[in-house]
Amino acid sequence: MSNTEACDVVIIGAGPAGAIAAAILANKGWNTVVVEREEFPRFSIGESLLPHCMEFVEQAGLLDGLLKHASELSFQYKNGAAFYRKGERSDFNFEQKFSEGPGTTFQVKRAAFDKLLADEAAKTGADFRYKQTVQSVTNDEEGACLEVSSEQGTYQLNAKFMLDASGFGRVLPRMLDLELPSNLSNRKAVFTHLKDNIPKTANFDREKILITVHPEIADVWYWLIPFSDGTSSIGVVGRPECFDESQSYEQQLLKFIHEDDNLGELLATAEVLQPARMIGGYSASVKSLHGPSFALLGNAGEFLDPVFSSGVTIAMRSAASAATLLDRQLSGEPIDWQTEYEVPLRKGIEVFKTFVMSWYDTSFQNVIFFQDEESEVKPMITSILAGYAWDETNPFVKSSTRGIRMLTKLCEAD
Repeated sequence: MSNTEACDVVIIGAGPAGAIAAAILANKGWNTVVVEREEFPRFSIGESLLPHCMEFVEQAGLLDGLLKHASELSFQYKNGAAFYRKGERSDFNFEQKFSEGPGTTFQVKRAAFDKLLADEAAKTGADFRYKQTVQSVTNDEEGACLEVSSEQGTYQLNAKFMLDASGFGRVLPRMLDLELPSNLSNRKAVFTHLKDNIPKTANFDREKILITVHPEIADVWYWLIPFSDGTSSIGVVGRPECFDESQSYEQQLLKFIHEDDNLGELLATAEVLQPARMIGGYSASVKSLHGPSFALLGNAGEFLDPVFSSGVTIAMRSAASAATLLDRQLSGEPIDWQTEYEVPLRKGIEVFKTFVMSWYDTSFQNVIFFQDEESEVKPMITSILAGYAWDETNPFVKSSTRGIRMLTKLCEAD
């Protein structure tokens, strides 16, 4: 490996956003290098995909590989979301949504899923390099220069453009002073994987994520994401003061599980498969999603909250959008990254943000449990839960804040 290399595009991070962008650009013939700090497979959360994701997997030419290997990798077919709160249940079938597009997807073990996408993207000709750390970056309108360290030493990588798909690593926001605090409240999540041992006779649908509201603390909630091999991802999310630092993460998680009657029953004989982990302070924002010779993808730009599994959807949509625009720019077409990338991407992010904030103030929780199968607005809400937060034919996308207020009033009047 020489000390200085050149390419058309460098992508920082080989997760879903990086793989989608790399595949699209490599398929267009651009010399694309992906530098990834970790070695795949590696653990990650964000395991319950939304149907809208499937459009971008297909656009990148990676869908056949996903479908071919889904079963052997224990990916669970997913057709909706189920909610539980103190005896109340509410199910949303993604195939009965308002928006056009796929209505099903998968619940995935991210270590296997991310490696699969990266391996499939590498087949397009993109150069994936693992255990590579970006040490410094300089950029201007002419391109970008990255200093990258690896086990073989340090080298310089010159690119016409760079995409940051580094997720929570947030490489460019840190190095280019782009970080802003999120206006979402600080929360923590404690989580692990279980052999769930949920009886087949239980009132539980493995084809749906189960989101449970804590029976006493309305802004504490749990995810239960089943996989097809009898294991599940389980996590609890709450304000920092809701957790007891004198206990281990596993003790805290199990305590929360047994405080809910339904989860306590479903997971009565569950076996913990790996040490529980905690992440906190994950909500983040930035001053801009683009700049001279760079754009930010997914969590590197803005991460909201795990409650509606929007993270991978935003990551993949941003990757497909940025890669498509970049192909045009590299071909000589002038691109306005503000109006063609940032503004439209943020529209959907703001929709998700509105629903996240109204979940925690409980107004959207009440809407969720108010909906019955005869409700005219249920398909519109289902579309947003399925990831279609950019479909402005949906009244609850076009004016999400007003829509939430209207639905809240309807619930209160009932």
